[in-house]
This record gives sequence, C-alpha cells and structure tokens, in this order.
Amino acid sequence: MQYDPKQSNSPPAPIEPTGFFTGIQFRPIVMGVIVDTLATMALTTAYYSFVVAKEVADKGVGDEDAFAEYWASSDGLMASLLLGSLGTLIGGFYAAYKAGTLEMKHGALVGIGSILLGLLLTGGAESQTPEWFMALSFAAAIPAGALGGFLAEMFKGATGSGHSSHVGRSPGG
Repeated sequence: MQYDPKQSNSPPAPIEPTGFFTGIQFRPIVMGVIVDTLATMALTTAYYSFVVAKEVADKGVGDEDAFAEYWASSDGLMASLLLGSLGTLIGGFYAAYKAGTLEMKHGALVGIGSILLGLLLTGGAESQTPEWFMALSFAAAIPAGALGGFLAEMFKGATGSGHSSHVGRSPGG
C-alpha cells in the first residue's frame, strides 16, 4: 500500500526498526527453562533406571564407581548430550507455545537460559566432565531450543490453535 498525499493530510508514520527484545515475553522463557531442567532430569533418571542400571547389573557390578564410569564413557557422554538437548527442545517447545508469537526466538532464548543455568550450577567447580563436552553441550542448547520453537509453530499451524505473527504472511492466509 503506497502513501497517497491526496487522501491524507498527515505524513505516514516513520519506519522504525524493531529491537531484539521487541515482542519477547519473559515469563514463558523462564517457565521454559524450568520445563527444560525438569524434562532433562526426568529423561536422565528414566535412562539411568532402565538402561544404565540394567547394563551395570548385567555385568554383576552394582557400586557407584560403575555408574560414574559409565557416565564418563563416550556412550554416557553421548546419552547425556542427547537427553539434555531433548530436554531443551521440550522447554523451547513449551515456551514458544505459551508465548504464541516469535516461536523460534522464544525457543532459542530458552536455550540461552539453559546455558546460563548450567554455568550457574557448575559455578566454576572442578568437574569430571571434559571441557570440550561442556562446550559442545552449550553449543547444542540454542539450536535445540530454537527447534523446539519451530516445532511449536508447526504444531500450532497443524492444529489451528492460535495464530502466529510473521512478517511475510499474506492477508487472510
């Protein structure tokens, strides 16, 4: 729609860029980080109970050293990375669905919140986890949260629940 000076006495409103935090709702993000943390704990506990405990019991070893050895192994690190990323995806989905707009941005911000919470919880303490693994898990958090936001947007589009605001959306479409 073009500006027609014959139809209006006032000039058009100036175009102003939107800020990074324009449209961001912080409550869904905080709740998404909480859901991420709880989902990760639940997934890790279930995996620990049904897979790791059975594997360690089959070997005939039942002490804590065997469990710690498993989580330090490459299989344990990979499972930890996948379960943590899945938890962040779930938290990003929740935040994006609750926010109802800018879904991928809300999901990615859950990933950033997850990184900040992880740094806060480790608090500079000496960890058994290798530094390269911590860097990899932090690098995976933002894309996992954004993917959760994308899936929330797709879910809302498929079910017709709510609407999403997109810049390029055509009227009525």
